[in-house]
Amino acid sequence: MGLFDIFKRKNQQAPDESQSESGSISASESSASTAESVSAASTSTATSVVEAMASTATTEPNRSETSTVASESIASTTREESDVQSTTESASAATSTSDAVPKPEQKYEHGLSKSRFSFGQSLNRLFANFRSVDEEFFDDLEDTLIQADVGVNTATSISDQLREAVRLNNIKGRDEVQNFIVQKLVEIYDGSEPLDTELHENPDGPTVILMIGVNGAGKTTTIGKLANQYRQAGKQVLVAAADTFRAGAIEQLAEWASRDQVAIVKKPEGSDPASVVFDAVKQAKDDHYDLLLVDTAGRLQNKVNLMKELEKMNKIIQREIPGAPQEVLLVIDATVGQNALVQAKLFRDVAEITGIVLTKLDGTAKGGIVLAIKQELGIPVKYVGLGEGVDDLQTFNPEDFVYGLFKGLIKE
Repeated sequence: MGLFDIFKRKNQQAPDESQSESGSISASESSASTAESVSAASTSTATSVVEAMASTATTEPNRSETSTVASESIASTTREESDVQSTTESASAATSTSDAVPKPEQKYEHGLSKSRFSFGQSLNRLFANFRSVDEEFFDDLEDTLIQADVGVNTATSISDQLREAVRLNNIKGRDEVQNFIVQKLVEIYDGSEPLDTELHENPDGPTVILMIGVNGAGKTTTIGKLANQYRQAGKQVLVAAADTFRAGAIEQLAEWASRDQVAIVKKPEGSDPASVVFDAVKQAKDDHYDLLLVDTAGRLQNKVNLMKELEKMNKIIQREIPGAPQEVLLVIDATVGQNALVQAKLFRDVAEITGIVLTKLDGTAKGGIVLAIKQELGIPVKYVGLGEGVDDLQTFNPEDFVYGLFKGLIKE
């Protein structure tokens, strides 16, 4: 079964979101109503106690009996409030339990909501005045796809394929055309030569992952999240603070290491990055660590120096651990759009990139950049950042990605 067929099946089986939202609202209203009833009951009971005490003070019967009655009434009220509060908290906990640990596909669906909404709006604008599939429509289609960051080559290719389908298969209805466009976008990740999205490990020693990318893309944060995931999986993790030039980079990684409870190799700011890597590789070997994550500088404006630094690091790693680094991951900020492609091409000139980590995908309305990277660079996306939480860094899954990006856009 092809990726598009899987997508269509999941799309058809998707629950009615409007009903789910309605159910959530009803549950909230019910909780609010219960709370109001409890509050009213508590207030009424407390008022009765006060009135009884006031009445007693006027008639002056046995004071000890009055005190006992009042105390019992107050205690009863307190128990009622406590019971209701306990019930409310239990109901609230039960309501939130199902959402406490979202499944990966739910993370994609939520993380890509901005992109999905934006792309849906773009299609609506494209078809707002739809009359026929003519040259004007093809021009508008290409503009729409380029604005969605799928890339010029991809936009042109889909436009040409639609032309051919119109000529050969007489596709001309609005729904037919929209489905064809979505299908071709989905099929970008369904080629005859699927990219290797797996993260490779070293079976004979420490696995070394070199993180590269411009400053601000999220390298250090990605290392922190990966370190946490591997530690939770029972791996011994070591991180190396080899970005010795950016102010605060060493402290930032040290904070992540402390939070993740993993070891770190670091030196004073301005130290030789290669010396940090040498010490880290030696410690990883001597102490039998499973994983070494190396943070690097991102001074792309000085490409010659960056190339020399990376070459020096690679020589040290390869000399000490044959076959390493197992991965060279380029970290890219998804919110920069087409500049991500420019960055990837520049870094590809200075390093042998094995995969891409696309961060902040939840913060952009142009998730099409993933399609552009696949189509124009042929470099696999291995991780995507779908939120700020430590568990929001997800391994890339094409099925979950296309469903999260295009859900609801197929016309039945």
